[in-house]
Amino acid sequence: MRVKLKGVNRTRVRAASGEMVEYFYAWKGGPRLEGKPGSPEFLASYERAHAEDRKRAADTLRTLLDAFQDSSAFTDLAERTRADYNKQLRIIDGEFGDFPIAALADRRTRGEFMAWRDRLAVRSRRQADYAYSVLARVLSWSVDRGLAPVNPCRAGGRVYRAARSERVWTPENEAAFYARAPDHLHLALMLALWTGQRQGDLLALTWSAYDGANLRLVQHKTIRKKEGQPGKRIVIPVGKPLKARLDLLSEQRPAAREAILLTERGTPWTEGGFRASWRKACVAAGVEGVTFHDLRGTAVTRLALAGATPPEIATITGHSLRDVNDILDAHYLNRDQRLAESAIRKLESG
Repeated sequence: MRVKLKGVNRTRVRAASGEMVEYFYAWKGGPRLEGKPGSPEFLASYERAHAEDRKRAADTLRTLLDAFQDSSAFTDLAERTRADYNKQLRIIDGEFGDFPIAALADRRTRGEFMAWRDRLAVRSRRQADYAYSVLARVLSWSVDRGLAPVNPCRAGGRVYRAARSERVWTPENEAAFYARAPDHLHLALMLALWTGQRQGDLLALTWSAYDGANLRLVQHKTIRKKEGQPGKRIVIPVGKPLKARLDLLSEQRPAAREAILLTERGTPWTEGGFRASWRKACVAAGVEGVTFHDLRGTAVTRLALAGATPPEIATITGHSLRDVNDILDAHYLNRDQRLAESAIRKLESG
């Protein structure tokens, strides 16, 4: 019985004698096969060519990308984050899928990866940083498991620098939102300003998280050093304005599993639906230049202006101490005059 071999590429060329000659290749652009089709020699050369190709593929970056996607480091991510990672992993595979794992140890590799990031940055610096950070994450995971020799993307810095010194929600922004945005979005603003939590974590909050004095939540986006562990658990004392609003709503005796933040129709939000509604509400309120994401930094700023220390702020927002200091130093406070005045008052009373 003749075996049909997949991918065999046949070409016909005219020899110097004028005779038409057939040649067979393991695949288009692959090695030429020996012997006549169907012969043991032909089959052996076909198997040898594909075995060598599989071996080459097993020693490339694509193997690490596939292994990472099968691991809990990837599957434990939030659904939205997995979708974002998949998009970046496809970009990485298209550029470096056949990159040899052994070449990661070559000192020139870091420069090659950075040059790739620079090419992506021509279109979008933020997306270039994201793609590079995903590659760094995959390589870090691979090194930890002995699948790669080194991570040449480690501590690669960023090409995107957001000019965020003015991107905080001002009291005027807040007042305009409460005055003109739909009522069912007011609680989202208040929760963000009084907790400093991410949009996804706030949308996931249920009434079981509120005990009348504190909010307890798990930050699902937080990446832990050891795989398989849950996100960071945060206990946030509830400030008086937020407590008054939550207590009023809790008098309606919502179910413990019911989301705290609901749509106008009383249904749980989807992330996409919330983002779209929030954008429209900001337009209606005339709030420009700031996003929901900026509320997290705004909360850090307001806590600092109220006299909270970086460790105190970190226990509320879930940031690391280093991140709190970076936010205060580089992105948000912009040497706020109120801090200077507060410092002088403290010096005078010392």
